[in-house]
Amino acid sequence: MTVSTTASPSNSIARLLSLVPLLLVATAGIGAATYWQWPQPLRERVIRMLGGIPAAGDAAVAVSGDDLHAGDHDHGGEHDHDDEHAHEGHSEENSLELSEQARRSIGLREGDIALTTFHRTISVPGIVVERRGRSQLTIIAPMTGFITKIHVTEGEAVTPDQPLFEVRLTHEELVQAQASLLKTTEEVDVVRREIARLEGIGPEGIVAVKTILERRYELQKLEAVRTVQRQTLLLHGLSEPQVEEIVTKRTLLGTVVVRAPGASGPKPGASAEITLLVQELKVERGQHVTAGDTLAILADHETLLVEGEAFEQDIPQITRAAAENNPVVAILESKIEPQQQVEGLQIAYVANRIDSESRALHFYVRLPNEIVRDRRAADDGDARFVEWRYKPGQRMQLRVPVEEWAERIVLPTEAVAQDGVENYVFRVNGDHFDRQAVQVEYRDPQSVVIANDGALFPGDRVALSAAQQLQLALKNKSGGAIDPHAGHSH
Repeated sequence: MTVSTTASPSNSIARLLSLVPLLLVATAGIGAATYWQWPQPLRERVIRMLGGIPAAGDAAVAVSGDDLHAGDHDHGGEHDHDDEHAHEGHSEENSLELSEQARRSIGLREGDIALTTFHRTISVPGIVVERRGRSQLTIIAPMTGFITKIHVTEGEAVTPDQPLFEVRLTHEELVQAQASLLKTTEEVDVVRREIARLEGIGPEGIVAVKTILERRYELQKLEAVRTVQRQTLLLHGLSEPQVEEIVTKRTLLGTVVVRAPGASGPKPGASAEITLLVQELKVERGQHVTAGDTLAILADHETLLVEGEAFEQDIPQITRAAAENNPVVAILESKIEPQQQVEGLQIAYVANRIDSESRALHFYVRLPNEIVRDRRAADDGDARFVEWRYKPGQRMQLRVPVEEWAERIVLPTEAVAQDGVENYVFRVNGDHFDRQAVQVEYRDPQSVVIANDGALFPGDRVALSAAQQLQLALKNKSGGAIDPHAGHSH
């Protein structure tokens, strides 16, 4: 765009000076801030043009928009050309302004720089596994019979001593053992009543005393037999309450209720109420089973393990971390959700052999679990279903600390932009973000360690995310700007 002006002596220089920014915006699209960065000769020239006072030797002056942008490169100015160019490069090429909408769109986060201690780690793959010998409980048929009722469904959560199955007894030996116990119990009652009758009559000579002693000896023998018969039923799989029920009610037990284990109390370190999952049902209703057959498998996932696979050369570092109880960080891999990070874990133990095929060292990290969903299914007999946060088979990355660096600037990886061999951080400067070149000492998938060399200082506020997007926006901005050297020959 070109603006032409002619002389108008009636206008003063002072009045025109106040109108310059407005006229520039209306004509050439130049703002007041840019105007005051021009050299003084160029500013005087523009004033003369707009006020109608021609420059020396000019009757009419024409100024284009390109000339206004390139005015700070006029070699007749008072400022050195290189200094002006350097100043423009800092303010334009290394600074970026974003709207609130743009910040939200790229998920921009800000934070203050602080010195901290960085723990250099090695990262190894891992997988969540159950604790062998602890996590699974097998429920077996205590005796021969057939399943008359199944109280639970697969996937349901149960608590200790909760009924699981009802088994109708068909084992002849067990039926006979119950009958023998009932018979002995009746005989014990008869002898006790006889002794009580004789003692109530009173002493009637030596014959009466002898008879009472004989009855007492007989009672002791019967009680001994009954004790053996009770133990026999316990060995067959009946519980103490079930045996006591036979003795008290004087009826044979035709159905046995199989219950969840753990009624004796919670494990040390476990929660007050143990939650077991019915991981697998092995029988159907009406199925005939023999003593020892598997009815179901229950799972206790309150505590799991992460099985890590370290390379052979990492053995000394893994062993040292386990001996020093250094905290391990586990990162749950996810393609659709943000990564979940679990900190403060401990290495439970390190395997004593190296896998012959993979040449990997296995070590195990204890992983406390928690219930994230607990609901009752009213349409399924009020069955309870729970969902644990961590499940066997999930893949994780284990970060094991191997070295400690003090007094370092540590930022998230998304806070540092890479451009070739250069690394940049964007410092917050009012409404702008100023790009700052930094030296990277160490980088891993989560963190970047910045050298404490004066490029950044504690308390500086920087962008903690989207640095690569900011770098790209800055490059696009520079690529679309007018070449300040256009039309000049140096």
